[in-house]
Amino acid sequence: MSYLLLILVTLAIGFGAQAYVNRQLSKYSHVPNSSNMTGRDVAVGMLNYYGIQGVEVRMGKHGEDFFNPKDNSITLGPDSYNGRSITATATACHEVGHACQFAQDYKPMKVRSALVPAVNLASNAWIFILLAGIILNVVGLVDLAIILYAVAVLFQIVTLPVEFNASHRAMDYMASTGIPGGEQAGAWSVLRACAFTYVAAALVSILQLLYLLSARDN
Repeated sequence: MSYLLLILVTLAIGFGAQAYVNRQLSKYSHVPNSSNMTGRDVAVGMLNYYGIQGVEVRMGKHGEDFFNPKDNSITLGPDSYNGRSITATATACHEVGHACQFAQDYKPMKVRSALVPAVNLASNAWIFILLAGIILNVVGLVDLAIILYAVAVLFQIVTLPVEFNASHRAMDYMASTGIPGGEQAGAWSVLRACAFTYVAAALVSILQLLYLLSARDN
């Protein structure tokens, strides 16, 4: 595979995934939930349902929807925090799913967290080491760069079961609390679209790694 073709393929995957997730988020952000609960209300309710204490649910900036294991907190963007839509419900439940993983010592999450320091180093350094290896014609540096990039790829692969499991926990909660089937279907569409972005990112990274390995052998 030529590098130009690799770029075109990765761009197509990236733009396609982003377009898909934007369409699903936008579609269901205009569909109100039947409970009239905000995303924050839903998050607190799910935490209470599973008896998880000490998790702060706070409002962040636009697009900030995440669980932070460092301080055991959930951050929801304004649309998710204050919104009363299916998208807000799905997003809130997904992030609480991560809080449940943390509270229950879910192994893939622990592995992912353990990789964070190495990934932070690898993702920032690999390209500079690769360029140095190419310019200086030092094979050892090129090999080191590929190893560091492989660590970043491994992190993305480990992230997949963590994200999938959080979404399944969200859907299990919605089903167990009697949320109407139509809303569950909409929430699953949102969560599936978001999960696809992680799959797309992992696929792009794997293709890049395969290209680097192929170029190294040649």
